[in-house]
Amino acid sequence: MGVSRTLVMGGIRSGKTALAEQLATESGDAVVYVATATVGDEEMAQRVKRHVDSRPDHWGLAEAPLRLARVLETYSDETSPPFLLVDCMSLWISNLLFAGEEAFAHEREAFLAALRNYPGSIAIVSNEVGLGTIGMDPLTRRFCDELGWLNQAIAAGCDRVVMSVAGLPLWLKE
Repeated sequence: MGVSRTLVMGGIRSGKTALAEQLATESGDAVVYVATATVGDEEMAQRVKRHVDSRPDHWGLAEAPLRLARVLETYSDETSPPFLLVDCMSLWISNLLFAGEEAFAHEREAFLAALRNYPGSIAIVSNEVGLGTIGMDPLTRRFCDELGWLNQAIAAGCDRVVMSVAGLPLWLKE
């Protein structure tokens, strides 16, 4: 299939991660799952466990709650860069918002630059937040704005964009 950059978007429980995992498997490349989640409670621990249990044992794992660009840069140096499956941008943006303005600005720009330069295939999972209501508080509005802008920037740099709706792919850009 060659090198591809794919943004996989959708709502909560829309099947976007399963679709990204399918793309990773079909690539035939070695796969590294790049997790942005942090575990802060038992419910989140169970979510993470379900994700881990559903993945093939031979897939690698990199955890990047904040320094996502560093992961892409690290794997860029490999002779045969793996297929990176980044899951997910909404958790990453949330982590960055709580890390402070300086970290937010630096890490966001560093990630977009690393994405442009990554020599292997990548699938990036993100929530679509632009189809709902406007948040009642400033932090929720900022989160939606920042994730929406990030999704647009990622989509512009990807050769494929797909929306997952009820587990079905709707290709927006191929």
